[in-house]
Amino acid sequence: MSTMDASLEKIMSYLDTCTGLEHSVSSPQKLRIKQKVDGKEIQLDSAKVEDVLSRIDAEGKDFIQVNFYSGAKILLTQQLIGFKPVAGNGLDIEKLPNVVTTPDLFSVFEAIQEALSEDTEDDDVEILKRVFEAVVIGGESIGFDLAEERVWLQRLTFSSSKTAA
Repeated sequence: MSTMDASLEKIMSYLDTCTGLEHSVSSPQKLRIKQKVDGKEIQLDSAKVEDVLSRIDAEGKDFIQVNFYSGAKILLTQQLIGFKPVAGNGLDIEKLPNVVTTPDLFSVFEAIQEALSEDTEDDDVEILKRVFEAVVIGGESIGFDLAEERVWLQRLTFSSSKTAA
């Protein structure tokens, strides 16, 4: 068994204990992982996996850290796939959490909606939009398809500009 196969075996072994994640083998070198909470999934290619590390969080719960040769990494917890947001457009990365998940997109989107309905300062709304974008880019960089979530923001921006006119 090669090192890469051992990496996927270690991941699958952990996933077998997870209540919020499902997995399936799509080929001998590829593993699909799906979050039950929102149906979002990624595919891991063993050729891209550099290392798989068992970790314990501050609450004593086990999780798996998967490092990729690209420098990206994901965290597999009992419920979710965590990843690093990718800040751009002048957003201070220090103000973002180190790890986010796809459900965070919904939370940020709700905050944007609330800010728009309360006539919050444009700068605050713009910062929330940048946070949303940072989570989307981070998720897409590790393999999530977040095209639908991108449309949320486009629709919201369009509808809010229509009502402002």
